[in-house]
Amino acid sequence: MSDQALPPVAVPPCGIIGILGGGQLGRMLALAAAEMGLNCHIYCPDPKSPAFDVVSRSTCADYDDETALAAFSRDVDAVTFEFENVPPDTVDFLSSQLPVRPGGKALRITQDRLKEKRFIESLGRSCAPFMAVDSLDDLIRGVKRLSYPAILKTRRFGYDGKGQVMLHEGDDPALAFAAIGEAPAIVEGFVPFAKEISALVARGRDGRIALYDIAENHHENHILRVSRVPAAIEPSTREAALEIARHAVERLDYVGVLAIEFFVLEEEAKERLVINEFAPRVHNSGHWTQDGCAVSQFAQHIRAVAGWPLARPVRLADVEMTNLIGDEVNGWRTLALEPAAVVHFYAKAESREGRKMGHINRLTTLSRSRR
Repeated sequence: MSDQALPPVAVPPCGIIGILGGGQLGRMLALAAAEMGLNCHIYCPDPKSPAFDVVSRSTCADYDDETALAAFSRDVDAVTFEFENVPPDTVDFLSSQLPVRPGGKALRITQDRLKEKRFIESLGRSCAPFMAVDSLDDLIRGVKRLSYPAILKTRRFGYDGKGQVMLHEGDDPALAFAAIGEAPAIVEGFVPFAKEISALVARGRDGRIALYDIAENHHENHILRVSRVPAAIEPSTREAALEIARHAVERLDYVGVLAIEFFVLEEEAKERLVINEFAPRVHNSGHWTQDGCAVSQFAQHIRAVAGWPLARPVRLADVEMTNLIGDEVNGWRTLALEPAAVVHFYAKAESREGRKMGHINRLTTLSRSRR
């Protein structure tokens, strides 16, 4: 693409991308930016943030510290975030100073499960049956209508199974409601899915869209364990998932990488998709792109945030991505010996049960159907 075709406000090499959040996703975004000649400034209240280690600029301050945020905004050319629980007021404050991508609209919808469900319905798509829960009476009415089993989920701040309680027949709804701190919630009917998949889509400032191959996911204890690409799904299911992803980023006027998680149901020998949730950021199930794709999700997201044209996400190999959780990271010597595998460690100071410490991408020959 010629210089004349570049967006007029693209961040040039040596420019600075601000990243809200200092976890492993922020770390990998910063590493991808460095390969493109871009610098990153990490803003995070946690002094042990692993992303701090790979950047020359960092701010350790609360997300509501407007003095620190103002100084941060003066040092960067554009801002993004690596997790969806950034306070919307923080994004609004920074948006008044400079571009924040993907911005507050997607953040507000995906932070609140009730708003997210209603957005899915506005797309004309299927999600799990649900009801809003603001009281114990709401929960009792909800499980009566939706039947058992049902899942009670807080509307906000839930990930990796946090803020969720499964309800079976005979369980006491009052205990479940107490377990989530009687917070505003939704109750969902159980979806008898055969598989879980995710779609990864990027949209640039110019409105162009890039779609990645679909990943098939396996969870253990509510934590993503393995993602395999390509997913073992029907071609029509793949195309339907990608079309939903395209529709969603257009409706949101989204800039950056978005992940959508789906349940795949098998009904009368046919597959049907039910949307589980959105993630307005790079996503764990897209880590395979680091080694199995012409452009990683991290580089693609940085390109979008910086106003660069998107790259073509051509898959180069079949990939199995496995998360390294807790003490599994201690087996790094054995993992490093695998000849067809690439190991990514997050340099977190402490391993804990259920904590993601790294991942490994195992690559095999590109499947015959995708050559």
